[in-house]
Amino acid sequence: MNRREALTRVAWIMGGTVIGANLFLEGCTRKATGSVESLFEPETIDLLGNIADTILPPTGSPGAKEAGVGSFIPVMVRDCYTPEDQQVFLDGLRQLDKVSNDQFGRKFQKLTADERTELLIAADREAKAHQTQKTENDPNHYFHLVKQLTLLGYFTSELGATKALRYVQVPGKYDGDFPYKKGDKAWAI
Repeated sequence: MNRREALTRVAWIMGGTVIGANLFLEGCTRKATGSVESLFEPETIDLLGNIADTILPPTGSPGAKEAGVGSFIPVMVRDCYTPEDQQVFLDGLRQLDKVSNDQFGRKFQKLTADERTELLIAADREAKAHQTQKTENDPNHYFHLVKQLTLLGYFTSELGATKALRYVQVPGKYDGDFPYKKGDKAWAI
């Protein structure tokens, strides 16, 4: 069951008593522009998966691509981002390929793992500089959005929560003074 089905069923169970139930449910079915729909094309999902996998590569745990982050990102961009941030995101993907072509003579998908890493480190530096200098009305940097969605998608996925984090299905009491050793995994609840 997906999020939309769950919300619809909850609204029906409650007998429509949710104030503004119609508006509540419409918020989960926002129509995307044609350009945002291009994010759902298999080539773009693969590109997003490769970008995410460069940010969070497989190590002792699965990488972001294996966790399905490439499919997660388009849904979040369509359903949760403002039209302005959607456009920044789309323009940023095009810019990434342009920079890749200018710097390496190939699109991002054709780069080696080291070249991808080098390109994304430069994009991350650019995003950090942009975010620290931006005013309230300035748009976000595209790589800032990509990185946020990669981390969110990975650590909320089943693989990320159970393989990269220590997962406890039914947690015990809260212990704010739990001993931590450097290198231990964080907890996912």
